[in-house]
Amino acid sequence: MSAFDLDKLVRPNIRDLVPYSSARDEFKGEASVYLDANENSLGSPTLKWYNRYPDPLQWKVKQQLADIKHVAPEQIFIGNGSDECIDLLYRTFCIPGMDNVIICPPTYGMYAVSANINDTSIRQAPLLDDFQLNLAHIEQLIDAHTKIIWICSPNNPTGNSINRHDIEMVLNNFSGLVVVDEAYINFSRQRSLLADLAEYPNLVVLQTLSKAWGLAGLRLGMMMASTAIIELINKVKPPYNIGIHTQQLVTEALQHTAAVNDMIMALVDMREALEEVFYQMPIVEKVYPSDANFLLVRMKDAQSIYNYLLTQGIVVRDRSNVKLIENCLRITVGTEQENTALVDALGSYIAHTYLPKIKSNA
Repeated sequence: MSAFDLDKLVRPNIRDLVPYSSARDEFKGEASVYLDANENSLGSPTLKWYNRYPDPLQWKVKQQLADIKHVAPEQIFIGNGSDECIDLLYRTFCIPGMDNVIICPPTYGMYAVSANINDTSIRQAPLLDDFQLNLAHIEQLIDAHTKIIWICSPNNPTGNSINRHDIEMVLNNFSGLVVVDEAYINFSRQRSLLADLAEYPNLVVLQTLSKAWGLAGLRLGMMMASTAIIELINKVKPPYNIGIHTQQLVTEALQHTAAVNDMIMALVDMREALEEVFYQMPIVEKVYPSDANFLLVRMKDAQSIYNYLLTQGIVVRDRSNVKLIENCLRITVGTEQENTALVDALGSYIAHTYLPKIKSNA
């Protein structure tokens, strides 16, 4: 493996930072009287239990996640969605105006957005035609100021898992951080890289409760890495980034793993059923293999179909102008009723727009 030196990778000002110490950071344990944090002791007239600050490090939630993910609680950072995790990685490791990162488009857009916000240069190594990593191109782009390589697996918007051997090649030959975003891993046949954290000190794994757990509205993302990396991230994060209500609801939700697993299987079954239906439609050119809770579908005149669906009150994701996935729509697997409404709307488009156009051009 290439030499990995976390002390050299982190921004010097972050390495030397003395983080803000909240009242709850300085006191460990339980007490009956809290007069340390200038809270309103009388509470809210309508929300009685929310006058106290939350646990800044969310230890109860982390302990539950540790049991589920089979990592130590100290290896977990909890963010206000994965987007906070992404932003904090830039703020911790990338010197503005100097460092660069590598992304592999088409991929999740926030890697680039956060890079631009943090004045970090972006280098692009587009995926190959089969939506796998272009290892040779990635290697060419790396220089002394490359801090992070972003890999989304299963990838959004293509839906496929990235070849595990290729990810390991990057981990073994890059001295910066390799961030593997596993937001959709629960829907995948490929196992998570979490079990490999001890082997790769430069590995960071992102996961979320937004997808398989059905908790997008709570905004809770997870970053898992070595304890040393998580300690650095905790220095930079806001003191109370996850509210009491979110922590309480997540603690309750994490007790129902069996029900979540049943829901995942149901979504995968509906995904496969939708794929079969799409392939029977004359407007569909290709349905790409998916390890996620969505399908990427190449259409005949995708933008026209997208606009028609809007008139029917159905919103999908138009990716028709993105390189490598031109003329594609990304379609989330909905409920049975939503999927039926989508299929009926596409049938109506075929009958009233597509077939008449074909006949008129014959």
